[in-house]
Amino acid sequence: MFRHTKLLQCEAKPEKPDALYARKLQELIGGAYGEMTVTMQYLFQGWNCRMEGKYKDLIMDTATEEIGHVEMLATMVARLLEGAPATATAEAVKDPVMAAVLGGMDPQQAIVAGGGAMPNNAQGVPWMGSYIVASGNLLADFRANAAAEAQGRLQTARLYNMTDDPGVKEMLKFNLARDTVHQKQWLAAIAELEADGLEATPFAPNALFDEEDQTHNNTIWHLSDGPDGASGGWSDGEDAIEYLMDPEPLGGPGTAPKPDPALYGTYSAVKNAAGTAKGKAKQAKKKLS
Repeated sequence: MFRHTKLLQCEAKPEKPDALYARKLQELIGGAYGEMTVTMQYLFQGWNCRMEGKYKDLIMDTATEEIGHVEMLATMVARLLEGAPATATAEAVKDPVMAAVLGGMDPQQAIVAGGGAMPNNAQGVPWMGSYIVASGNLLADFRANAAAEAQGRLQTARLYNMTDDPGVKEMLKFNLARDTVHQKQWLAAIAELEADGLEATPFAPNALFDEEDQTHNNTIWHLSDGPDGASGGWSDGEDAIEYLMDPEPLGGPGTAPKPDPALYGTYSAVKNAAGTAKGKAKQAKKKLS
C-alpha cells in the first residue's frame, strides 16, 4: 500500500516562468538516469527482494522517496510553464502554443499535457522500462544503483549551472544532496552485504569461479591503438592483471549459416566456400608466423 502526502519533500517554486528550462528538466524526470528510472528500479528491486529486513526496507524507503522526487520535478516543470505563452515571443507569434514552442517548450507539454510535465526525456522521447536494473542479486543491483545516482547527480549538477533562477537552484541543491547520500547508502550497503556473508565482493555473482576458463580470467586484451592501457596500476602489484599486447583471435570466421530460401537472403555456396577457405588460410598463416 502506498499513501500520498500532499506536501512536497522539498519546495519547488521558480521565481519566474522558463519554458526552455522546463524542457531541460524533463531529463531529470524521464531520462535514462532520471527519477522515474530510479523510482521503478528500486521498486522492482524491493518487490523482488527475497529477504525481509534491512535491505528490503532500505530499498523500499528509497523507492518511495523517488516517487516524491518525480512529483517535485513535475510540479516545478508545471510552474516553469505557467504563463509561458505570454512571453515576448508572443509579440511575434500570436498563437500562444506556437509562441511557447518557439520559447523552448516541448510541444507535447502544451498540446498533450496542457502545460504540464510529461513522462519523457528532454528530447520528448518517452521513458522506457528497459532503463531499469532489478536482477535479484543485491550486489549487482546496489552497484547499478550507485552508478544511477552518480549519473543522476552529474546531470543535476549540469542543470544547476544552466539556470540563475533562485527557486530552481534551491530545489536542485536538495536534489544534489539526496543523490549524494543515496550514493553513500548503496556503497555502504555493498560493504554490509559482504560483512553479513551474503555476497563476497568484488565479483557478482560469487559463484562458478572454478568453472570459468582460467586462461582468460586475468588478462586485458590490447585491442585499440592507445598505447597506455598497460601503464595503469591494474597491471602492477600482487593483484596485477596481465596486459596482452598482441592478442590473437581464438575462433574461426564468423560466418552465419546458409539462409532460409524463403527469406531471400543473398547467398552463393561457391562464394561462401571461397571466402571461408581464404579466412582459414589467413588464420593458419598468422599462426605459423
